[in-house]
Amino acid sequence: MPPTSPPGRSIQSPPYSQGPMELPFQRPSRHCRTFESPLVEQVIEYMNEKMVDKDLARIFENAFPNTLDTTVRWHVNGTEKKKAKIWGSKSKVDEGKWEGAQSFIVTGDINAEWLRDSTNQLAQYQILAKKDKTIENLILGAINTQAEYVIGSPYCNAFQPPPPSGLNPTYTGGEDAVHPVYEPSFVFECKYELDSLAHFLALTNQFYNHTGSTDFLTPRWYLALETAMNVLKNQEKPTFDEETGRFERNEYTFQRRTNTGTETLNLAGVGNPLNGGTGLIRSAFRPSDDATILGFFIPSNAMMAVELKRCATMLEKAGKKKLATSLRNRGINIENGIWEHAVVHHKKYGPVFAFEVDGFGSSILMDDANLPSLLALPLLGFVDSSDKTYQNTRKMILERSGNPYFLEGDDFQGIGGPHIGLQHAWPMSVLVQAMTSDNDEEIEKCLKMVRSSCKLGLVHESVNVNLVRDYTRSWFAWANSVFAQTILDLAQRKPHLLFGPDAEPYSFE
Repeated sequence: MPPTSPPGRSIQSPPYSQGPMELPFQRPSRHCRTFESPLVEQVIEYMNEKMVDKDLARIFENAFPNTLDTTVRWHVNGTEKKKAKIWGSKSKVDEGKWEGAQSFIVTGDINAEWLRDSTNQLAQYQILAKKDKTIENLILGAINTQAEYVIGSPYCNAFQPPPPSGLNPTYTGGEDAVHPVYEPSFVFECKYELDSLAHFLALTNQFYNHTGSTDFLTPRWYLALETAMNVLKNQEKPTFDEETGRFERNEYTFQRRTNTGTETLNLAGVGNPLNGGTGLIRSAFRPSDDATILGFFIPSNAMMAVELKRCATMLEKAGKKKLATSLRNRGINIENGIWEHAVVHHKKYGPVFAFEVDGFGSSILMDDANLPSLLALPLLGFVDSSDKTYQNTRKMILERSGNPYFLEGDDFQGIGGPHIGLQHAWPMSVLVQAMTSDNDEEIEKCLKMVRSSCKLGLVHESVNVNLVRDYTRSWFAWANSVFAQTILDLAQRKPHLLFGPDAEPYSFE
């Protein structure tokens, strides 16, 4: 996608950073920002003062508030007087629809909300929510809005502005043949990605973990959870009936007229066959929005297993013991399925996690920069970073000989993926590498590489490994959020790398 600049922002804006890169200030005027938090500004002031590397500090200053500055297209705090429901009459089944706090968070240069992106865009603010009621309300609104999206079209990944926002939808003009059918004024794109539903749960779980609030536990949230669980039930089914061997058409199919193979599913929109009895859940597309080759996509299954168990713990405390048990059992089944079907032996690296499997014994060995990924398994909470199988996998996917999408060049190296091509790696993957490492030298190398790729003071989607000035997307809030998460992680875990020798960890309490 060609680079674009968001409204209200100059590509090169003074004052410049005091480091050798002289990076520009890339925040819009306060009058043009879409959401403000005094606590966020305090964090920025602290980092500007304490961080030794002033170029990294400038990137943080631009990246940390990027979601708030530019992507909160609509937010209501739930106390506004209700106007006439011009978006449709309310029936019993719609009771509570679009009520309470609501937040529509776009991905950046695309005027639509991805469940995955918006959850990650807000992740660096979750730790602040308990001390900042405006942040707490914004995230509560995001949970409520995502719940409506899941209820309305649980197989879809990206959504139009909520009807009560009054914002106009952006139609892509595509001719996708999708089942179940969806409403184009409600859905921007309908690629079924298991991680989208896992991210809805993650947004909820992170909010509960940091605030202790259960204000999101409304009838609409429970309906969204029920809807998501029905998807998991349908998407664990095999391609062929286990007793008769007869082909059973999947609940979800997707076909697109395209000359790019990763933009559609083969076999009339069904995808390659999957075996039964694995405990794993099918995902038609990866978090890169590329089609899976073998439909049991392991990073998303790992994320779903973790989030189901976290959600079960929360619901147990809320008195929903039967529902909690159901979710926990589902999470355990998925986890067991990963260890049974997705750990394969590599002749060089030993036991490793596969990227995708089909339950018949076939596997894909690689990793992609988009999250969730194999590299990010410890960040997801699926394994400890010291786990032997993970360490083997990490070594494999961070070497050219082990991962076809680990790209190296004169200017940059990191994991890319088929979404962008064979010359562009994603800074996001290098940031995840830093967050999953305990080695100071490796972390510093990662930070320097990402810093060198941020010549505009913001993080790009991808950069050409031989020429970092060749990049995709100058305005991509997800990547900026991952950078902010990395700095905040290191500020607590490795403060000396940011603040100098003998520095104390940065406390948010």
